[in-house]
Amino acid sequence: MDAQENLQLAQLFNHLELETLDENLYRSAHKNEGWMRVYGGQVLAQALLSATRTVPDDRHVHSLHAYFLRPGDLKHPIIFQVDRIRDGKSFTTRRIVAIQHGKAILNMSCSFQVPEEGLSHQAVMPDVPPPEQCADRKQMAEHFRGRISEALLERFSRQFAVDLRHVDVNSLFDTTPKEPVTSVWFRLNTTLPEHYPFHAHLLAYASDMTLLQTCLRPHGQSLFDPRLQVASLDHTMWFHRPFRMDDWLLYSQDSPSSSQARGFNRGNIFTRDGVLVASVCQEGLIRVHNENKVAAE
Repeated sequence: MDAQENLQLAQLFNHLELETLDENLYRSAHKNEGWMRVYGGQVLAQALLSATRTVPDDRHVHSLHAYFLRPGDLKHPIIFQVDRIRDGKSFTTRRIVAIQHGKAILNMSCSFQVPEEGLSHQAVMPDVPPPEQCADRKQMAEHFRGRISEALLERFSRQFAVDLRHVDVNSLFDTTPKEPVTSVWFRLNTTLPEHYPFHAHLLAYASDMTLLQTCLRPHGQSLFDPRLQVASLDHTMWFHRPFRMDDWLLYSQDSPSSSQARGFNRGNIFTRDGVLVASVCQEGLIRVHNENKVAAE
């Protein structure tokens, strides 16, 4: 890993770092991350991390359910208030509210469990090319050089702490209608310590990066079309099995439905050898404004 990748990874961890204000009360410690508004994956990850700090080490998160209530302000810190709803013999439940300017921007509930053995089955990982044969962010942008803005080209050409590789090089920018199915490989651009404990909150961070675009594919819409008003409304994750964020993970996504200015998206996350480690669901706002309104704005 070169110096630039080290810098990007340090920036990622800085974005997620929390300052303890009091018991059950935390605050984002550094500048927020995002484009025009705080990136939703940052708030998800920090909310989960704040809850994890109130739970015994022998309990691991198995699910989270979150609602995005307001856009986050990039210029102000976020307060995370944790409510210790229940501490049972096997399960622990927490409720987290993320607050800016005295108002909630995210509401999350999450549940932790002491690991135990039980019945086991899983879905089969789709047959896709390996990550080495898939386009990274910079290669995707270069593929569309001359057809996307210079600002987008520059943005996608930057070094990034998460190595994202799209199976379909056209998935972000092409406006040809396609099936509402897509797959992305991702991993951290570093090797984490062997006993690093916070893979789940890093997965929550990455899980919000590509999911919403899936519901746009059958409509020939690009996520970066200025006529679109797009925002995550909710986000749910289930953590099935152990994994590492510094190993390749496949994010297999589909969208069963879009209607009434909302798009519904699902994702399964597999290890490279086909083990299903997490599942995700998200509904997002997808309003299409006419050209006149966009020009007026």
